[in-house]
Amino acid sequence: MADVRKRSFWVTLVVYPVMFLFTFFAVYPILWLIIQSFKTTQEYVSSSKLALPKVWFAGNYVYAWRQGNFGILVFNSVFYTGVTVTVVILLAFMAGFAFSKIKNRATPVLHGIYIIGILLTLQSIMVPLFLLINSVRLLNTRLGVLIPYIGIGLPMGVYLSTEYIRNIPDSLVESARIDGAKYLRIFVSIIFPMAMPVAITVAILTFTGTWNEFMLINILTSRDSLKSIPVGINKFSGAQSSDYGKQFAALVIGLIPMVAFYLIFRKQITKGVAAGAVKS
Repeated sequence: MADVRKRSFWVTLVVYPVMFLFTFFAVYPILWLIIQSFKTTQEYVSSSKLALPKVWFAGNYVYAWRQGNFGILVFNSVFYTGVTVTVVILLAFMAGFAFSKIKNRATPVLHGIYIIGILLTLQSIMVPLFLLINSVRLLNTRLGVLIPYIGIGLPMGVYLSTEYIRNIPDSLVESARIDGAKYLRIFVSIIFPMAMPVAITVAILTFTGTWNEFMLINILTSRDSLKSIPVGINKFSGAQSSDYGKQFAALVIGLIPMVAFYLIFRKQITKGVAAGAVKS
């Protein structure tokens, strides 16, 4: 008993400081960003970067929202992210169900083609993707943005869903087939509810990737009415100078939905990531 208590003491002595440091390095940049967003650009340049604002100037948020046209940018980001997450989860898990439970000679080949997509970087496909979208006349359209977003999110979604569904007993599918259930009914009633933990994991990856995406939408759209928050934030940064106060305020505006998403779904996120990792 004494050895156990001694070991527990040393574990606590080591683990808690490490956890505190990780928490500090994760939270401090967010707090620093919020504090700096209440400084004017002149005060930010002339004062210490660690000092609190002499006058808390909330006008940065008003100017950033109006000058950056954040009303339409927020709508676009929510629209692109919501549609992409929904379609990726639906298509990825339908494909994962087919690859893992419906046997066919073409299954390994098709699955391999999907998985190759994980190895492709956005930089390597940006130019041909732009030419392709332009050739089918989808440049400067919402559909022209959504199709690449969905295509980029599918490979990882298919990989995770296939590996998870493969571990679901085949007897469940066979029993449902004997009872006369079609594959669509099996997927909706049995497979997808059981795969919900990894679906949350896929949703997290797709949500963060789509919400923060900058390069692709910047080349696929030239109209301000179709751009998203990351592009709007970039407007406040120039080659010669930056309006730091408004830029920090814009960054906070773009950060709020991400933090809200985590706070609202934190329990589901924790369960989903843990269950998906253990199952896979």
